[in-house]
Amino acid sequence: MSTPGSPPDRGPAPERTRPTSDSAPGGSRPIYATGGIAAATAAGSGLAVIVTLTIIGWVAAPHDTFGEEIVDLLQGAVLAWLVGHHVSFAIPDGQIGLLPLGLVLLPGLLLYRSGRWLARACEIARLRHVYRAALAIAGPYAAIAGTLALVARTEAIEPSMPRALVMGFAIAFLAGGLGALRQLMRDKGVPVRDLLALMPARSRSLLVGMLASTSGLLLGGLLLFVVALAMSLPEVVETTRMLSPGIVGGALLIVIQLAYLPNAVVFAVCYALGPGFAVGELTVVAPTGVSVGQLPLFPMLAALPDNGAAPAMSLVSLALPFVAGAVGGVLTQRSAPDVVREAAPLWGFVCGVTTGMLCAALAELAGGSLGAERLTEVGPSAWQVGLVAALEVGVAAAIAAWIANWWYSRRLRLAAQEESERPAAAEPERPVADLPPDVPVGEGLATVTPLRTREDEAPAEPESAEPTLAERHVRARGERERARAARAAARAARAQARRELRAARREAKAAAKSEARSEKPRWWRRGKDANEEEMYGVTYEAAPDEVDAPKN
Repeated sequence: MSTPGSPPDRGPAPERTRPTSDSAPGGSRPIYATGGIAAATAAGSGLAVIVTLTIIGWVAAPHDTFGEEIVDLLQGAVLAWLVGHHVSFAIPDGQIGLLPLGLVLLPGLLLYRSGRWLARACEIARLRHVYRAALAIAGPYAAIAGTLALVARTEAIEPSMPRALVMGFAIAFLAGGLGALRQLMRDKGVPVRDLLALMPARSRSLLVGMLASTSGLLLGGLLLFVVALAMSLPEVVETTRMLSPGIVGGALLIVIQLAYLPNAVVFAVCYALGPGFAVGELTVVAPTGVSVGQLPLFPMLAALPDNGAAPAMSLVSLALPFVAGAVGGVLTQRSAPDVVREAAPLWGFVCGVTTGMLCAALAELAGGSLGAERLTEVGPSAWQVGLVAALEVGVAAAIAAWIANWWYSRRLRLAAQEESERPAAAEPERPVADLPPDVPVGEGLATVTPLRTREDEAPAEPESAEPTLAERHVRARGERERARAARAAARAARAQARRELRAARREAKAAAKSEARSEKPRWWRRGKDANEEEMYGVTYEAAPDEVDAPKN
């Protein structure tokens, strides 16, 4: 009850539940609108960092008044942001395409954080829907990159708008999608091992082998470059002294060299593979010989060998692709051993082919033009690097995969033999039945066998022993097969449930139509009650005197 002066009693106020770590706050936000906000945030943060560094460089260098150079300063910052996305640009005498791969790390990290924020802000039901978050970030980010490419155009510099669209979309899709995937895996408690277990066994093994081979090549290239730079350290110091950049300029020079470090590592990998790379027209740096001309003053270029024969110590790096291929082949077979021995070398060679394709892509990104005249060709040849890497890494991976598969098969075979040679456990003696003396027992007569109790039928618990490597491998394979079978059964059950639901809906719809058709009156029965019983007969009309009186 309520009085006129008091509000109605609506019961106790519902308790507010705080969002837990498993539920994303604001999960009702639209994913594509939120993706646009995330893309704009990442682009704005990257521009802020680049503008700050540009202003620091402008302050350290001799300049005019700030008001006269503000437009050029902002255009330079936008151009540096585009360079960080590996967007080439044209100049009056040529094109600048040799861009630092290390600058891609800045937008990649910002987009990764934006992807994680998007996954927390929006509701993504399943891991396979991560591509929606990646597209929600990549589309607006590519539009922003294309717009900035138009803004940064001047009479002397013209960035490539198509490349800005493509590279902006690719970087945002990969980095943003990876951030969203990582956040979802963290919220749902899914480890990386379980995520890889969702892939088919052969695809997973090839991915592991390709990543292992490529990582081995990159680590070897990094070691080769560091050793070459350390041996040429006096020249590096002399070049830096000749440039005399100062404190701020020296810091910026170190940042630029760190940004070009991935390019130098890729160049070293191409040198170890054999094709080498060029530093201008009609130049080559390869194990077969070195021929370079006049080089610009840049401290990193001191690591290049002198003209003539290649240094003898550098020839040791020619073993790098074979070692990397062997590691990739072993890991390929370790992830998914082949039952057929002839298939192991084939999959090892496929691992080498995929590694060669990845090396070709890296060589294409690391090289490019550096202006006009003799520096129009700088870097390796992508198709030569890919072909040689596929052959060298593929052959080594094939041999290593065959040996690894033979070793694993041998261990499994020995484990099976040891299992078969183990003495079988003695069967327990059957209890003797205590029969009455009048029961006939003998040949041709009924034989009475006493039944065992459940305690007697229960198998003895095996002694706890640590399983061998082969047993663990067989057990893991069995668990994967059972998990795959369970997933297939679940998919079949869901498909059957959907079919039954559709059939039930069709039957209900047909029944409703039939009932409506039966209740609808026909044209010859309109105006009558459908439930009324119809009777037919003849009716006569007669006068009162014509009616026969009842007889007594």
